[in-house]
Amino acid sequence: MDHRLWLHDAPGEGVAYAAVLPFDGRFDRRAHAARRFWRALSNRPVGPEFRPLPKQLDGKLKGASYRVIAEGLFGAARIPERGWKTHDLRNRTIRLVHAGVALMRRGYCDLLDYP
Repeated sequence: MDHRLWLHDAPGEGVAYAAVLPFDGRFDRRAHAARRFWRALSNRPVGPEFRPLPKQLDGKLKGASYRVIAEGLFGAARIPERGWKTHDLRNRTIRLVHAGVALMRRGYCDLLDYP
């Protein structure tokens, strides 16, 4: 797992750094992420994710077709053998994928509130 940290000035030797976490609606998530980050910096196991995302969100990024993503979302039994190009679930899947990609690109903080 890669972590990137931006510092205004070069880090000083023996200097302690602090994380500032606002007491807002996402405090518990931020505190969990800060602890995982600290553990990674300390070469310790980072521990579990706060709330793992469903595997379907990875499908588009890994090149899965809309049909395969729809099977993961709605179950293979609901996907028709014929007429897929005009089926409602195909259109719904495309909208969901586009919305998910938009969240990852511009509204990624909203993903922290999943589900």
